[in-house]
Parts: sequence; structure tokens; C-alpha cells
Amino acid sequence: MMHVQMKSTSVISKPWLSWVVVLAVSTLAACSSTSDKPAPTALTPLAVQRSVAPIWSAQVGPMGTTLSMNTTPGRLALVSQNGLVSVINAENGSLAWQLPLNTPISAGIGGDGQRYAVVTQANELITLSEGKVLWRSKLPTNAFTTPLVAGGRVFALTTDRTVLAFDGASGQRLWSQQRSGEALVVKQSGILTTFQDNLLVGLSGRLVAMTPSNGVSRWEATVGSSRGTNEVERLVDLVSGVSRVNNVVCARAYQTSVSCVDAMRGSVVWTRSAQGHVGLTGNDSFVFGSESDGKFFAWNRATGQVAWQTDSLRFRGLTAPSFAEGQLLVGDELGWLHWLDPKNGQTLARTQIDSSGIAISPTRIGKNWVSVSKNGLLQAYRAE
Repeated sequence: MMHVQMKSTSVISKPWLSWVVVLAVSTLAACSSTSDKPAPTALTPLAVQRSVAPIWSAQVGPMGTTLSMNTTPGRLALVSQNGLVSVINAENGSLAWQLPLNTPISAGIGGDGQRYAVVTQANELITLSEGKVLWRSKLPTNAFTTPLVAGGRVFALTTDRTVLAFDGASGQRLWSQQRSGEALVVKQSGILTTFQDNLLVGLSGRLVAMTPSNGVSRWEATVGSSRGTNEVERLVDLVSGVSRVNNVVCARAYQTSVSCVDAMRGSVVWTRSAQGHVGLTGNDSFVFGSESDGKFFAWNRATGQVAWQTDSLRFRGLTAPSFAEGQLLVGDELGWLHWLDPKNGQTLARTQIDSSGIAISPTRIGKNWVSVSKNGLLQAYRAE
């Protein structure tokens, strides 16, 4: 039975959607309690094929798995659960600036290297620059999706499926668009990103391309379809972490499917059933992702057929994977980072940050991989 936490949220702008229920995602959604979880698959002895060396470390506040890490050339930004914003030099881990907001955070951090944005649990969008708050704006309801800062604007996606755009300098609201959807939303970051001159947004099970200047829809593609007989079973939401190669964007619908979409035409290339709740990564040949039970898959990017599968990390509470510069990484809730061979899923190397668990998908910046634990230990590694 699914372990959930629910709460009601008022939605004030549309009579046809008078309430939203927020579903808190457990790492193993099918388990009803901690005691019911299967034991994590033990790590087997490893013939190390990559040399992994620590480069620098830094300490930030405690991190939540619903938060994010933002990278721009030379800079890395994070926000802790209690609202400590840290912007760090990605080369050596030194602190560029830090600002305590002293309020719990529900979504963040997005940024373009100059401006950064977070959303508080009090539904306030806060935009910052160089250690100072630029402006604040009250959102109509909760937001768990990382704000997007791009093109001189700040975009936000709230749980009532309203997309809002603000002027990045002044905070003036430029437009808002609300769409219908199922009454349930997942309490984790959804899709809010760009493709060429499009704003790509996950709205229920649809990937929608909007015009950034006014929010008008250009196309919609169905990534996941609602199913089941009750509201929990009918839940369909897109989760953050997309894989884009050229014009094809691949995304996951929570516990439903993985789909690839031609983002020029808005047409679905392929869809495969999948039971995962974290995002995807990929390269020219494959789309990589893990199921909620830790099975790790590579799908053929062109056809969607399973290229390979590994069960070596089952029940270890995996993060979304990351691929860059020929390396495929995934973290687990026991604090380990795993380097996998993108051709077959074989483990090439591993290292443990700390036992609190990896909070966020590992991120490539420059020549280093950076990961952060739930205790807030930020660690950069280099793998050769």
C-alpha cells in the first residue's frame, strides 16, 4: 500500500478546480512503512575501473530531496531546507556569497548566474542577486517545482497548475496561465525548462510548449495518461529531470511511463510503461532511468526498446541519474555515488559521501562531479 501524506490546498483562480491534494513521495512508493522496505541490495566487491579522487568539500545546510542544485559557468548554487542560500565557486568550493532567508523552502533553487529564485513554504517567490533579496511575490498556492530564471524573467509553476512569469529585475507579474488537471499532484519538482524559444512545462501528464512572452500554448504532447479507479491510482504528473538530445526531449510521468517527444513538432516519438518517480538523463544512444525499486534501465533513444537493465542497486533509494562527458552516475540513500558503464550498466567505481544519503542527483560542472548529502556535505570529485 502506498505511504502518503496528504493535505488540502485552496485554489482561488478557477471554479472548476476548487482543491488540490499534495502527495508526498516516499523513496519506495509501494511500501507502507519503513519496516516493510526490502533490505538494500548489498554492494558486491568491485574491480575498480575508474579512479575517483575528492577535489574539494564544503558544508551547507540540511538538504531535502525536493530541492535542487543550480549550476552556471564557474558557480554552483544551493538552498537548504531552512532557507540558507549558498553560491559557491565551482573550481575550489570557496563561498562566493551566502544569505540566510530564515524560512523553510519548498522549491528551489533556479538561477542564471546573476539572479536566483526560490519558493518558500509560505508560498512566496523570492529572487536574489549577490547576497541580497531583489524582490518577493506571493504565489496563489504551493509550489514544489524549481523556479526557472531565463531571458530576464522568472517563471514559476504552482500546484494548481498555474504558470506565472515575472520580470526578473522588478518582480512585476507579466502573465499567468492556469490549466486543468487531476486533483492530485506529486510533492516534488516538476518540469519547467526551455527548448529553443519555447517554455516547456509539465502539466499533469502533458508536456506543453508555451510562448515565454505570454504563456500561449504552441503544442502539447501526452507523456503519461491517467489510469485507475481512485484519485491516487489516477495520479499522473511529470517529474523534473529531462534528457534532451537535438530536438528530442525525453521525460518521465510519475509511476506511469517514460516518453520521448519531438520538441519541434510536439509529437510523441515513443512511450514505454515505467514505474519510477525520479527524472531521466541520456546520451545520443540511450535514455537512462531508475525504477522506484532501484532497477536501472537504458532505453534505446530511437525506439524505446530496453537496451540493458541492471538489478545491482535495487532497493537502495536511487536519485535521478546524470550523464556527462561519457560518465553515468547515480546516488543512493545510503550516501554512495555509483559510476556505471553507459554501454551495459556495469559498476565501474563507487564512493561514499556520508551515511545520511545523497539528497540530489549528482551534477557535472567543469571537470568535476558535485554531490550533496542530506546532512549538507557538498563534495566535488574527479573521475579518470
